Amino acid sequence: MKLFRIWAITRKEFIHVGRDPRSLGMAIAIPMLLLTLFGFALTLDVDHVPLVVWDQSESPPSRDLISQFAASRYFTLHSSVHNYSDIERVLDSGHALAALIIPADFADGIGSGRNVPVQMIVDGSDANTATIAMGYARGVGMIYSRQMAIREIHRQGRGAMPVPIEVRSRVWFNSDMESRNYIIPGLIAVIMMVIAALLTSLTVAREWERGTMEQLISTPVSGPELILGKLLPYFAIGMVDVLLAVLMGEYVFHVPLRGNIALLFGLTAVFLAGALSLGMLISIVTQSQLLASQLAMVFTFLPSFLLSGFMFSIDNMTQPLQIISYLIPARYFVALLKGIYMKGIGLEIMAVEAGLLTALGIGVMIVANLKFRKKVTE
Repeated sequence: MKLFRIWAITRKEFIHVGRDPRSLGMAIAIPMLLLTLFGFALTLDVDHVPLVVWDQSESPPSRDLISQFAASRYFTLHSSVHNYSDIERVLDSGHALAALIIPADFADGIGSGRNVPVQMIVDGSDANTATIAMGYARGVGMIYSRQMAIREIHRQGRGAMPVPIEVRSRVWFNSDMESRNYIIPGLIAVIMMVIAALLTSLTVAREWERGTMEQLISTPVSGPELILGKLLPYFAIGMVDVLLAVLMGEYVFHVPLRGNIALLFGLTAVFLAGALSLGMLISIVTQSQLLASQLAMVFTFLPSFLLSGFMFSIDNMTQPLQIISYLIPARYFVALLKGIYMKGIGLEIMAVEAGLLTALGIGVMIVANLKFRKKVTE
């Protein structure tokens, strides 16, 4: 390969990008817009669950229990109701997610030391949110029960209550339990996969549609030189996008970056090379800008979003989908980004993921070169 030929193709592509503000806007603005929208809109945290209460006891113990729920960051007291019809109406309308029903004999049961059942009705339309809300409710109930037991022991003058098992939780890597710290690194991988493939999916197809590909074929430029020359401008733009995304994660979303920044950009360069080559391969095969852009979305966004482990655990998927996920480059890049961002680990632990990501990128680049040579010889 001749460097001056590669530079000539690269310079030509840079000039084209500069003359087309829409391409440059898509390359720079759209990743930042997507990261902002998804970063603020997409969350797995379940806080401030709207709660309605039917307090049939209306006693100090029942009000104490209600205050436990109201004081928790996980529940927000929406209103009080007086029958099951009101509960059904509020849950059906979506104004509340859960209902707490305190029986009329609640105070008598607490005073006599009996077990008193308290009912919690949860809207299960969103199974994940309902399960988490029920867990929060159990936690609040256990805290209240423990407080009542301690008060009773003190009232009887029996001293402190023995605690046979004391659990002390310690959360590693994401001590604040913020889903944003988990989502933003994965978002960077998914967005860059989509944008990179979209950018290069139009390059070769555009040459065919405009009739300039025949002129390029007639020159001494070889297939690898043409592909590499067209990749380099978008590779530079992609690295700028990643830099802006990292800065947004740090200063807009306040996601801590605990790992090596040089390792982050090094692995990003490997990932971008593979993603850009995939877009180039799609462009070579289709020779149509419209079809290439559509296929790029199908082959990048859906697999990266669904099969990369970004939002859904791969271990919970069916066996065929787990096997297919091994062919998704975003699977390895998402794991690498989360390891660097949240755990601060390096290649001594993530060498397998880095190696597979590199192998997939090289494989796509080889296939793209082979397919282009085939088109030239036809």
